[in-house]
Amino acid sequence: MAGRIEDYALIGDMQTAALVCRDGTADWLCLPRFDSHAAFAGLLGTEEHGYWRIGPAHPAGATPPRADRRRYRGDSLVLESEWDTERGTVRIIDFMPPRDGAPQLIRIVEGVTGRVPMRSALRMRFSYGRVVPWVHKVGDRTVAVAGPDSVWLDTTAETFGKDLTTYSDFTVAPGERVAFTISWQPSHGEPPALPDPEGSLEATEEFWREWVGHCTYHGPYRDAVVRSLITLKALTYAPTGGIVAAPTTSLPEEIGGVRNWDYRYTWLRDAAITLSSLLRTGYREEARAWREWLLRAVAGDPENLQIMYGIAGERELGEAELPWLPGYENSGPVRVGNGAAGQLQLDVYGEVTEALHLAHMTGLARNDYASLLQLRLIGYLEDHWTEPDEGIWEVRGPRRHFVHSKVMAWVAVDRTIKLIESGDVDGPLERWRELRDDIHRDVCERGYDKERNTFTQSYGSQELDASLLLIPQMGFLPPDDKRVIGTIEAIQRELSTPDGFVLRYPTAGHEAGVDGLEGDEGAFLACSFWLADDLAMIGRVDEARQLFEKLLALRNDLGLLAEEWDPRLKRQVGNFPQAFSHVPLIDTALRLTASSAFGG
Repeated sequence: MAGRIEDYALIGDMQTAALVCRDGTADWLCLPRFDSHAAFAGLLGTEEHGYWRIGPAHPAGATPPRADRRRYRGDSLVLESEWDTERGTVRIIDFMPPRDGAPQLIRIVEGVTGRVPMRSALRMRFSYGRVVPWVHKVGDRTVAVAGPDSVWLDTTAETFGKDLTTYSDFTVAPGERVAFTISWQPSHGEPPALPDPEGSLEATEEFWREWVGHCTYHGPYRDAVVRSLITLKALTYAPTGGIVAAPTTSLPEEIGGVRNWDYRYTWLRDAAITLSSLLRTGYREEARAWREWLLRAVAGDPENLQIMYGIAGERELGEAELPWLPGYENSGPVRVGNGAAGQLQLDVYGEVTEALHLAHMTGLARNDYASLLQLRLIGYLEDHWTEPDEGIWEVRGPRRHFVHSKVMAWVAVDRTIKLIESGDVDGPLERWRELRDDIHRDVCERGYDKERNTFTQSYGSQELDASLLLIPQMGFLPPDDKRVIGTIEAIQRELSTPDGFVLRYPTAGHEAGVDGLEGDEGAFLACSFWLADDLAMIGRVDEARQLFEKLLALRNDLGLLAEEWDPRLKRQVGNFPQAFSHVPLIDTALRLTASSAFGG
């Protein structure tokens, strides 16, 4: 059975990622890309669906021992896990070197004290656990082949096959190191080069040291911010600059529920806010790469802008279910692909334009086509902003006039007006100023409940929505506006859990709710960070800091966050780790640091 979501560590090479549990089991790995079929899918099923465990030997049928300690080596994605056993202490170093050739997962077992018996159990299952490969020896190497895929195992330890699994039993003494490497290669190609585990370890640590050295944030929350930045970098697909929302699919938003989605794609919204956080902390190269990705993905066709794309800009992301996988803790169905790609979400135009605006303001070299794209996006919005849409939360129910979508349409127009006013591009300035005023007036008249003194989820509705917390952050209204304060207090009152975290919007349990789905979900972590931001903006800085530190306490021992927090079960839920949780963590840390600097 898979571990709790927070029991997992992330390692990756900026093209794919693996999740390694506290007991030394790699339960999730897609090869060769984030969105490829999984070779280890035990996370969403059982050991029959693929895994790789290395740890102290234990009796057959017994629960594998969990590491007593684990940490990342400094500011890196190199994971160290240590077990204290009756025979001594052993350490495992897990990492994926930034790719220069075949993708590799390297695991180095190191004796610390005593003589510790160890076991490696590698069960390759391609196509999300459905296909058993042909495993055989090629000289001293072991290779698993099925269809287009081959995975090569290299180690100095003796291996043997049993029950369609490759095992190795060995003992490590103090100072001894035994390395295991798996490398993926197209099955029709030549074998991958022999690995150099020790050299790769040194190069991987150096890569992360150098990258983290560019961080410009040095405030009181530096450790949390740097770990979040490393996580965001790990979710970036290096060849194209695309950024995945998470490296997993179908980790449930409610244990046992149906809210299970594939997040291994590039949402324009998530990528845009990720870019903003990277820019504000000194990472301009990632911004440049993402802007180039965006221009290729949109390909001069903003009228057919999708809200999400594949990591290389693919448009076809058809959604399907995998019935042979029971799902994480039997939370089915397991889905791959994402049908939301075809939705209309007008807020995306605002997020993309805001990201382009921030890139421009922070001195990223001008790109004439990016400016042209921005103008064309507003040209499209001019004709379509009055339409209902599916909104930021990708509802599967009827389209509505979501207030957040209209606010972000206003943001798109506002930032483009600023671009024209800077003199960098020409555009119909007066006409778009009128458009900006029209959208603002429409939202304030139709999206605001005067009796309750709060904005609402959509025009004419009574429901609240945590996305309304972005109204002051986007500059739509000033923080001291009574309507802003009223909305913040209404969300605190009606959408907060007993421990102060924030739900996205009301759900309806066994009935279909506003989003068209049955079931409930946990507190959405991004929304909880947004509340902390808003509290700081309206002068309640101590309250904001208290909420922020409660949110930091939800991270696992390695500083990682999933999408949501289940306040009833007291555990993380949703895809993991989630960019949309780590981005607002960074943003709130920056705001609270600035508030402290100015005596807030």
